[in-house]
Amino acid sequence: MKKKKIDKPQLAFGSTLIDTHCHLDMDAYEDDLDTIVANAATGGITRIVTVGIDLPSSREAVALAKRFPGIWATIGIHPHNAESGNMETYRQLQVLAADRKNKVIGYGEIGLDFARNYAPRPVQITAFNAQINLAKELHLPIIIHDRDAHDDTLAILRSHAPFPDGGVMHCFSGDLEMARKVMDLGLLISIPGIVTFNKSEIMQQVAGEIPLEKMILETDGPFLAPVPFRGKTNKPEYLLHTAQKIADLRGVSLAEIARQTTANAENLFRLPSGETVR
Repeated sequence: MKKKKIDKPQLAFGSTLIDTHCHLDMDAYEDDLDTIVANAATGGITRIVTVGIDLPSSREAVALAKRFPGIWATIGIHPHNAESGNMETYRQLQVLAADRKNKVIGYGEIGLDFARNYAPRPVQITAFNAQINLAKELHLPIIIHDRDAHDDTLAILRSHAPFPDGGVMHCFSGDLEMARKVMDLGLLISIPGIVTFNKSEIMQQVAGEIPLEKMILETDGPFLAPVPFRGKTNKPEYLLHTAQKIADLRGVSLAEIARQTTANAENLFRLPSGETVR
């Protein structure tokens, strides 16, 4: 029985997308990373931000950024790994960020995760505060993880505001009211492939109504693959399906979503235009 062909959205000539949050160092990509990166470029995803979640993955993110011209790195300690955060860890992250050849363009992902609680909540809160301070010292935008911790996350962010170097609520999971509170702090909203799921009405409302100037896109690969790849390893090339869904929700062209979200990501991360992962 032949497999049903999946129609892939097509970007207009000259349009590009940026996957602002992917974990290219993870095992799911180990065997065919070069192909995954090449396929992303073929589909118009010309730049990828690969994200650190602890010191080893931050180092690996830097190594990947050096290997591919259109890949950029972030550094940080994820709330799951908050117990690994200490003065020496933060010093080594600071060293990574200080070398411009390392292509570090953001600090994160950092934040709170009260769904899993892999680290005690007080430890997560301490690590979150410490890393916001470090990100400010390094003049890097922050990439925030918030799962089942909206009130505490907002309270901490408000205590550190303003954020002159910007930031983003990665893989946004709140409602429209929460989105407005985040945007009031000068932060962007990042929309993942979850927006394509049938029962994601709240996220679809957010993606359909917030100002497009406040939105960027991500895969969070290898997790959260959009429909029609739900349940499979997420890849940067699948960002096209997320972008097309948002275009449909807003009644605009895919080209418009690409144009504005790419500009937003370039501004947030101070990315040069014209680069490509291939």
